[in-house]
Amino acid sequence: MSGATNFYSKAAGTAEIAERFGDLHPPFEKTAAVTEAHRCLYCFDAPCMGACPTHIDVPKFIKKIASGNLEGSAKTILDANILGASCARACPVDVLCEGACVMHRYNKQPIEIGRLQRFAMDALHASGAGMPFTPGAATGKSVALIGGGPASLACAAELRRRGVRAEIFDARPLPGGLNTYGIAEYKLPLAESLREIDLLTELGVEFHFETVVDAAKLVELETRYDAVFLGVGLGAIHELGIVGEELEGVTNALDFIAGYKSGAIESAPAKVAVIGAGNTAIDAANAAVRLGADEVHMVYRRGPEQMSAFAFEYEHAMREGVKFLWNVAPVKVAGTTKVHGLELARLETSADGSLVPMQGENFVLAVDLVVLAIGQGTHTDFLLDGKVQLERGRIVIDRATGQTSNAKYFAGGDCTNGGREVVDAVADGKRAGIGIAVWLEGQHANA
Repeated sequence: MSGATNFYSKAAGTAEIAERFGDLHPPFEKTAAVTEAHRCLYCFDAPCMGACPTHIDVPKFIKKIASGNLEGSAKTILDANILGASCARACPVDVLCEGACVMHRYNKQPIEIGRLQRFAMDALHASGAGMPFTPGAATGKSVALIGGGPASLACAAELRRRGVRAEIFDARPLPGGLNTYGIAEYKLPLAESLREIDLLTELGVEFHFETVVDAAKLVELETRYDAVFLGVGLGAIHELGIVGEELEGVTNALDFIAGYKSGAIESAPAKVAVIGAGNTAIDAANAAVRLGADEVHMVYRRGPEQMSAFAFEYEHAMREGVKFLWNVAPVKVAGTTKVHGLELARLETSADGSLVPMQGENFVLAVDLVVLAIGQGTHTDFLLDGKVQLERGRIVIDRATGQTSNAKYFAGGDCTNGGREVVDAVADGKRAGIGIAVWLEGQHANA
């Protein structure tokens, strides 16, 4: 599949879900956006720009909004971050660009950079204007990109802008990786992820869907293409390893989120327990509330101060009505064929700092659905023959270029950093795309 493609149309039929998952941060109206843009000090040495992993020129794109040049604003964003629309919605701006805003020094609210970025990108989409870049002159070189998530998409865009053919191979039926399947609908709707990729395909990125790349397929691709980019993300969510985990009614957060975003899951049962306390766990818990659950508990073996989720995510979950059970661990899923309860042990900290169950303090939480969100494994087993250097299952790369220990292989995103933010994956892909193009040019010069 190549050329401009209407992926956006494939999100049809999910309108009901989208309606139930209203925007976490509603879009700006034009007057409000211009007013907010005029608040910006347009800092020369802008800390917000430095805090953005893709280094978007924030003062420049905001100033263009203030002057009414929305197309120019969008172009500024896309020049640095080809997935600027999704990052505007999904980025944890509180701890990145907005967290670095100089307004904090004056005890004022930071500029709402994320909403302004979305305003500019939404305006570009609404105008019907195409991608403000064109492919570079054809070099005759080609790259196979494994995985269709943000890292591969950003890498492919950089390659096409430099005239290198880019073909993405993904096991799923739609592109976007976690942007499409794994980010909460109230942050990044399925339709918006696909709309953005429609724009990107104008650069001539080619896609091969429902294609699993194993060790044998990888050998074939290595032979056919001049370079390979690995953007395979992470693997399956870890299991608990307890009795009853195989019962109907036990799932994992990524499958749960992908299920409701695709329309396969239309509602949640009355009582839900989410195991874990990271950002994905919170996304799953909030989703369960919005899908109609009466009672949603998040279960975590430590206290709130140790949870890996951002503080603003925790506060959001509490506003949604999610309840938290701290210092407890699952020991058994109760039920015969279906889940009806979750046995939990209360934990205390021993003298050596380890967590141990409190004797006689187990209790059963009545639940209809258990959602696991306790971290993901790696997804690099097909590389275990020494194809590239691995460290604890992660692909080792040169952070400046994305190149691996195998000169022909580059990588980026969660498979290299263990799971960070969408914008970090985009930054990895962008660096790798540039790195591959430079390497290919050097190979040609030395031929």
